[in-house]
This record gives sequence, structure tokens and C-alpha cells, in this order.
Amino acid sequence: MKLLLLLFLLAISFLSLSPVKVQKVFDVHIHGSSAVAEQLKTLERSGVYKAALSSSWDLQNSYRENPPIKLLYGLMLPCPNGKVPYSLQQCYENGQVWPSVAWVEEQIKDGKIDFLGEILTQYHGILPSDSLMNPYYAIAEKYNLPVGVHTGGAGPDHGCPDFKLEFGNPVLLEKLILKFPKLKLWIMHSGDRFYKETTRLMSKYVTLYADISVISNPDILAPDQFAGIMKEFIDAGLEDRLMFGSDNGDIRKSISAVNELSFLSDKQKEKIFHLNAEHFFSR
Repeated sequence: MKLLLLLFLLAISFLSLSPVKVQKVFDVHIHGSSAVAEQLKTLERSGVYKAALSSSWDLQNSYRENPPIKLLYGLMLPCPNGKVPYSLQQCYENGQVWPSVAWVEEQIKDGKIDFLGEILTQYHGILPSDSLMNPYYAIAEKYNLPVGVHTGGAGPDHGCPDFKLEFGNPVLLEKLILKFPKLKLWIMHSGDRFYKETTRLMSKYVTLYADISVISNPDILAPDQFAGIMKEFIDAGLEDRLMFGSDNGDIRKSISAVNELSFLSDKQKEKIFHLNAEHFFSR
């Protein structure tokens, strides 16, 4: 009896010392923070091994020296009044709304830009297919760079007076898809309130991806609403093109929100957390 008790206690002790399994995560949607080291540590502790970052150019450059996780760097444009929404930092040193196309290509060649996004046309009050964007989409297509477009709504105090809610409908991306058929395009926020339009568009265009930032954040969307949207996506056969994103929300809550979806298999969760993003961002 004493031997059994001893073995039991040893087993409990062993389990308590065993490392806790952390979900492997590729976060395709993060922004900068004034506390860079703290943000990166939180991501790493949450299982993030790779992330796609977009912010003001200066802030973004402060992430480049030996980050603890692999970072991909995006180009945020156009910048309403030359500023990043919400933080209202200058996007570029000279306060530009639109970065020079020649400069963008130079940064790509130098390995400083891995994707275009967050595309902020909605905040600027223009359509994602506006002709002003064509030179940037052409460069992205030329270098096979992913492009992430903001869709859905916006939070308060974003500082962009020309923001138009109706321009966040993913159906407005169709003209862009037809003009640039080889563009690696993803719908940020999965369309948010326009998720049904996202489902229809992704079902029609099989190269189109989406990230689930915002909708996976229980501080923004109730868990039952998130579950309902995800069920529609999965039932529509989109499990291979949904990617995890936190959008600087509480990443632990968003990871838990996905893990709590009982209708997802472990393999489907693995696809959403990192496998789909690895495929989409491959060059």
C-alpha cells in the first residue's frame, strides 16, 4: 500500500514538472507597441513563433534587431493625413500619405518588406480597388508579396474623418481580384460584420485567404457569435484558408476562443493556428 502511494506521488510530481504544451501559433496580424520587448515576450509565451507586423515605419524598424520570434514586416498604406489610425503616429518620416513607389520597391529588394498591409483604403475613404493603389498592387504581384486589406468596421477614436463603413465590405475586393488575378490577397478581420460576403467571395475565389482577428477577440465579439461565424466558414469548406490573427488584442483570449470551438478537430485548429499561414506566406 505504501509502495502504491509512493508511486502515485512520484507520478504526480513528474506530471507537475513536465512542460505544459503550448499551442504553436503564427499570428498574421499584429501592430506595433510602445513596449516592444513586453509585447514580444507575451507573444512568445503564448506560443507565437512567427508574426506579421505592420505599424509606422519608424516603430517597425525598432523591431528588427534580434526579435525572439520570426517577424515578417508589412507596409501600411495609405496613411490618412499621414498617420497610423488610433496611435496617430506618422506613418513615414516626412508625413506622407502615399510612400514613393520607387522607395517601396527598393525596400522590398533590400528585404525590409515582406507583405503589403494593413491596407487602409477604408480609413482613407477610398475603395480597395481605387486606381491610386494599382502601382502598389502591381509591385506586390511582381514580387509575390501577400497583401492584407482591412475590412469590416472600426473602433472609436481612430482619428480618420474620411473612414467609410460601407467600404469595408469584402465584395468590393472582387474588382481588385479580377484586375490582379495573381495577387496573394487576404481579408483582414474576415470581413467582420460582412462575414457572409466573405464566405461567398472566398467560395468563388479559391486563392483568397482571411484572418480571424477581431472576430476571435471575446472582448469585441461574444463567443457564441464567433462560434456561429466560424461554423459558417467551416461548413463552406474554408478550413484551409483561415489564419489566426490577434490585432494587438489579448492573444491568450483569442487562442482560447479558437480552442473552445468544439466542432473543430485538432487538425483544423492546427491549420488555423499556423499551417494555413505558412502556406500563404511562403515565397
